Amino acid sequence: MLCGGLTPNRLYLVEGAPGTGKTTLALQFLLDGAAHGETCLYVTLSETAEELRAAAATHGWSLDQLIIFELVNEAGLDPDSEQSILHPSEVELGETTKGIMSRVEETRPTRLVFDSLSEMRLLAQNPLRYRRQILALKHFFATRGCTVLMLDDRTSEPGDLQLHSIAHGVISLEQMPRDFGSERRRMRIAKMRGIKFRGGYHDLMLETGGMKIFPRLIAAEHHRPLPRNARTTGSRELDILLGGGVTPGTNTLLIGPSGVGKTTTAVRTMIAALERGERATYFLFDEGIVTLTSRSTSIGMDLGAYIDNGSLMIVQIDPAELSPGEFSNRVREAVETHGSTLIAIDSLNAYLQAMPGENYLLLQMHELLTYLNQQGITTLLVLGQHGLVGEMQNDIDLSYLSDAILLFRYFEASGEVRTAVSVVKNRTCPHERTIREFKLDAGGLRVGAALRDFRGVLSGLPAYRGEVPMLEPRNDIGKS
Repeated sequence: MLCGGLTPNRLYLVEGAPGTGKTTLALQFLLDGAAHGETCLYVTLSETAEELRAAAATHGWSLDQLIIFELVNEAGLDPDSEQSILHPSEVELGETTKGIMSRVEETRPTRLVFDSLSEMRLLAQNPLRYRRQILALKHFFATRGCTVLMLDDRTSEPGDLQLHSIAHGVISLEQMPRDFGSERRRMRIAKMRGIKFRGGYHDLMLETGGMKIFPRLIAAEHHRPLPRNARTTGSRELDILLGGGVTPGTNTLLIGPSGVGKTTTAVRTMIAALERGERATYFLFDEGIVTLTSRSTSIGMDLGAYIDNGSLMIVQIDPAELSPGEFSNRVREAVETHGSTLIAIDSLNAYLQAMPGENYLLLQMHELLTYLNQQGITTLLVLGQHGLVGEMQNDIDLSYLSDAILLFRYFEASGEVRTAVSVVKNRTCPHERTIREFKLDAGGLRVGAALRDFRGVLSGLPAYRGEVPMLEPRNDIGKS
């Protein structure tokens, strides 16, 4: 996000409401410095040293390498003891500021955290004195070779940007509750002089071990040469429909009503990639891992061997705990760490429901798909539609983002509910425009001949005008 880190010997403001993670970020900043042999000082006016150590212990950290200077006492925070804070070259300084400066002179820290400015604001009593106080501290720290984080809990008047103008950089933390599920936290670099930083909001989470940040994905930063030969889906007839199969560096949208066979088709395509020696990751939102693997095994598609040898990762996603940044980060780890060349997301409906009210979700999905395409990844997107026959409705229209669209439909014929499949779009190669029957049974996935003697198959209520035979159960597996 900062293209390398913070410029040394400058003063930075970290602002956010209580609970957004300011103290956690500050402690990580100091502990990193201590790990590199630097002297690090934590000046606290709002918490006791014991409270800081207890908070650090919950993350498994020890603060023994840090110097903690505690200024929490009744006399130091008594408004009656206030004094005008002048430039440090002069004599009259408040007792609080004198204590901080003397401690800095004594320890000569390279990194310093000042927690928090709300107490200094109360001591100053008026905006002019407060601004002069912060300017004095800024100058003092700069002449002592300190990189300083000043924490502020936003208790000032709304719209007060005095600190923004004084600080070299401003990091803003936010926490937003949701109607259901965990709250969402995010970070924004509001200002950073002298460096080009990655703007916008970046999702983050607080977990045991500290703060984990998910920088916003920018697809234009990720390019690599792409193979363009179509790969088989594992079904010859489905390959013919698609014009040769699925092409690396493209995404295919599998769309249709519930239970029509979208997931099974995605699994069949994934197994074909695994059989070629590729690696794959399946992001599962809707059903459990046990349900997916057992159902796949029942129709001749056993995933157990691939899971055991590590070539397949099935990631169960809890929609109530998800943020767009975290999900994008998991996808990147699957590509860059696991080495997956096929990514399946099942389904987009649950992904969208996990983030109701998220603005610009389509833009986020566009960046993610563009990143995957530029990495040469074969992406399968499963999207359920509302309804069974007739007019269908979607939660979201991703057709313009998709390179290929595989459309599934139920239809009635001879007193039975049957399934049809067709390819309505493929950007990479000419494809067949016929509508074929599609069937799942214990022998796996089958695609029949084109339904040329039917009219109105996609409406769900076709009229039969010919002698095209329907797919029947295989003799060797009995009736389905």
